[in-house]
Amino acid sequence: MRFNDGYWLIKDGVKPYYGLQLVKSVEIDDSLHLQVSSKPIRHRGDTLAGPVFDVKFHSPTEGIIGVRITHFKGIRPVTPEIPLFPNATPEPSNVSISIGEKPSISTGGLTAAINPKPYSFTFSANNRVITTCHPKSQFIADVAHRWTTTSASSTTCLANDISANPYRTPEPATVRYIAQEFNVSPGEKFYGFGEQFGAFVKNGQRIDIWNQDGGTASEQAYKCVPFYFSTAGYGLFVNHPGEVEFEVGSEKVSRVAISIRGEQLEYFFISGSTPLEVLSRYTLLTGRPALPPLWTFGLWLSTSFLTDYGTETVTGFLEGMKQRNCDVRVFHLDCFWMKQYEWCSFTFDPENFPNPAEYLSSIKEKYGVKICLWINPYISQFSPLFDEAAREGYFIKRTNGDVWQWDLWQPGLAIVDMTNPAARQWYKSKLVALMDLGVDSFKTDFAERIPHMNIKYHEDKYDSYAMHNMYTIMYNQLVHETLEERYGKGGAVVFARSSFAGGQRFPTHWGGDVESTFEGMAETLRGGLSLTLSGFAFTSHDIGGFEGTPPAHVYIRWLAYGLFSSHSRLHGSESYRVPWVYGEEAARILAKYLNAKHRLMPYIYAQAIAAHRLGYPIQRAMLVDFIDDRTAHCLDQQYMLGPSLLFAPVFGDDNHETEYYLPAGTWTAYTPLLGSGKPRVVRGPRWVKEVVPLSEIPAYVRAGSVLALGPSDMKKPDYNLAEDVELRLYHPELGKTVACEIPSGHGAEIAATVTVTSDESQVVVKVVQGSLGGWGVRLFEDPTLKIDGVVGATLDGSGEECVNHGGILFRADSGVTEVIIRRTINPVTV
Repeated sequence: MRFNDGYWLIKDGVKPYYGLQLVKSVEIDDSLHLQVSSKPIRHRGDTLAGPVFDVKFHSPTEGIIGVRITHFKGIRPVTPEIPLFPNATPEPSNVSISIGEKPSISTGGLTAAINPKPYSFTFSANNRVITTCHPKSQFIADVAHRWTTTSASSTTCLANDISANPYRTPEPATVRYIAQEFNVSPGEKFYGFGEQFGAFVKNGQRIDIWNQDGGTASEQAYKCVPFYFSTAGYGLFVNHPGEVEFEVGSEKVSRVAISIRGEQLEYFFISGSTPLEVLSRYTLLTGRPALPPLWTFGLWLSTSFLTDYGTETVTGFLEGMKQRNCDVRVFHLDCFWMKQYEWCSFTFDPENFPNPAEYLSSIKEKYGVKICLWINPYISQFSPLFDEAAREGYFIKRTNGDVWQWDLWQPGLAIVDMTNPAARQWYKSKLVALMDLGVDSFKTDFAERIPHMNIKYHEDKYDSYAMHNMYTIMYNQLVHETLEERYGKGGAVVFARSSFAGGQRFPTHWGGDVESTFEGMAETLRGGLSLTLSGFAFTSHDIGGFEGTPPAHVYIRWLAYGLFSSHSRLHGSESYRVPWVYGEEAARILAKYLNAKHRLMPYIYAQAIAAHRLGYPIQRAMLVDFIDDRTAHCLDQQYMLGPSLLFAPVFGDDNHETEYYLPAGTWTAYTPLLGSGKPRVVRGPRWVKEVVPLSEIPAYVRAGSVLALGPSDMKKPDYNLAEDVELRLYHPELGKTVACEIPSGHGAEIAATVTVTSDESQVVVKVVQGSLGGWGVRLFEDPTLKIDGVVGATLDGSGEECVNHGGILFRADSGVTEVIIRRTINPVTV
C-alpha cells in the first residue's frame, strides 16, 4: 500500500497515526512490552485518547526476534493462523532484556535496541547495525477506499467477475491499515517473496502476497510467501495469512514497507551468519520439508494436457523411452484421464482406460514406473459427485447459503470446503480408492483462485481473506498426509502448483504454465530461485515449456536445466514432450543427462536429507553460497545444485554466445556434461563467454568438493547409493579435512561418512563411520602431479571412464576403509 504522494506529502484521504514516543516499557514472561504513543507526551493531558500502540518484542527461538504491533487488542486474531514450529522444536533462546532509558532485547547475537524519543529502533548482530526502523516508520493509517482498489485482492477476477461475486456489498468509505518500514542501505538487495517471475532482485518492486493463477510472465504468482531475504544479513517473515503488501524501495526508495489491513501486525526478524543459517531458522519457524522418496528424483513423463491419449499412447511412450535409454521413473496422467466436463470425478474415462487397475499394474511391472494422477479441489457441476457434495455441505458457500460456483476452468465448478472435516474425509476417500488401483502420487493442481468476497466456510470463524492464501496449505497437506498413511513417512510426494508460507512441508512444487521459449525458461529459473530463497527446498518445472511447441534447440537446452533441477518432468499443453518429437539427437542428449543425474544421486539425495533436516534448498541462487561476492548478488541465469555443483543453462541455439560467472577459487568442468577427457580448469573470479555445443551445459565443480557418484547405466535413481561409489575429489585444500555423507537411499539413513584430508605429500580418504560396498577415488588437481604411491587401492589409468571424465582413478581394495594417495605437486599457472 502506498500512503504518500511523493516523499513529503500524504495522499488526500489518508490519515496516518505514527508511533512517536515510548511512554512505558516492561518485561513480561521473557518479552519486552512497549507502550508507544502516537503523539508527543508533554503533560498528563496528552495521555488522554490515542492511538497508543502495544508493541511486543519476543524471541520464539535462538536468533529470531518477533515484533507484534497491536492497536485494538479486542479484535479477534485473523484465522486460520500460519502454524509456527509445525514439525520442529524451537531452539532454547537465551534472552536478555534491558529496561530503562533505552530498552533492548537480545538473543543469539541479535539485538533490538529501542530509542524512546522519537520512537525508533535498530536490529544489530555482532555489534553491526543490520537495519533501522526510523521515526514515523511504524503506524496505522485510515485510507480512503479509492486508494485501496489497486491491491491484488481488489483487482482479481474473483472480486470483479459477476459469477464469482454477484451479490456485492457496499465498500467502506475508509479502510484501516497497519504498517512497518525499514531502512534500505546503499547496495542492499532483497529477494524471495515466494515464486516471483519478475526481476530476481526485488528492489523497486511492489509485491502483493496474494496467490493468483497468472502464468509465469506477469506480476502474479502461484506461490506467494510473506518472507524476504536481505543482503544486509537477515530475513523477515510477516506472520499474516491474508494479503500482505510490500513496497520494496518503490514508494520510498530507501525504505522497504510492509502493510496489511487490520489492527495487528506481527513479523519475525531472522538473523544468521550466512544465508543458509537464515533459511534454516526460517524453516525451523514455519516448517521443514518432508523427505521425498528416492524414486521421485528420476524422470517424470506426462501425457501432456490437451493431447489425445489412452492406453496405447501411454504404452508407446514408455516403450519408446526405454528403447532410447531414457527410462521413465514416474508416468503422469494429466486431466483427461477423467471424462471432459467432469473434473473432478476421480474416475477413469472408460473409453480410454477401460480397466485402469489392470492396465496400471501391467505398465508398472513392465516399465518399472510409478503412477501420478492429476487432481484439483474443484468439482464440475457435471461431475457425478457434484450433487452428493452439494447436498452434504462439502462446498464453499455464498453468504446467502448457495454453493459458490463459476465457469472459469470447468462449467459451474464448486470448490471443496477444506475446513469441513466431513468434506476432507470425503475427498480423501476418493484418493484412497485411486491408490487402491495402483496410484502412487498426485499432481495437486490449482487452488490459487479461491474466493474471498461474500462467501462462508464450514469453519465460520475463519476469515475469507486469510483462507484465500491458506487454502492451498490445507489442500496439499490433506493429499500429502493421505499418501503418507498409505506409503509411510518418506513415501509421499505431491506435485503442487500453488503454495504459501509453510507449504514447503509438502514437496514438491513446479513452476506453473510457462511459454515454450527461452524467455519462458528464464522466467521459470527466476521463479525457482526466488522460491528457494523463501524456504522451499525442492523445485521443478515443465521441461520444454507448457504453452506452445518448443523448437528443437529450445527443448534440448531446457533438458539440461530440467534434468539438473531437484525434480525433472517432461510436460506440455497441446504437444507431446517425448524427445523423438524433437529429433533422435534430442533423445540421445536426454539419455546422457539422465544417466548423469542417476549417477549423481548419492550427492543429490544427501542434499535432500540436508533439506529435510535443516531446511537448506537444493537448487539455489549463487548468492546463497557466495554472499561476500557482490557479483553473485544479481546472477539469475545460473545456480548452484547443493554446495558443490554450478550449472549455467544456455538461453540460445548452438550459435549463441553464452556468458556465465565463476566466483573466486578453482573450478573444474564437470565432464562429460561440458567436454570430456582432461577437464578444463578455470580460476575465478571471472566471466566466461563462449559458444556451448547444443549437447552440453556449462557445469563446474567447486574446489575442495567431495562428490559422491553412483555407477553408470543404473536406469533409475533408486538404487543402493552406498554400493560401487566413486568419490571425486576436486582440488583438495591443503591442511583441511572435508566430510562427506553417503546416504543408503532408505529415508534419511546415512550409510557411511567419509573424510578427506590433504597435505603437501598425500591425500587420505577414510570411511570413518558405516561402510561402503565397493568404492573408488577419482582425484582432480590442476597442478601437474606425480603419483608416488597408493595404499589400499589400485591405480586405474585406462578405460573409457578415464577418457570421458578425466582425473586419476583409484579403485579401493576389497574390504579397506582407508585409501592413501601419495603424490608430489609441481604447481603450474592455469
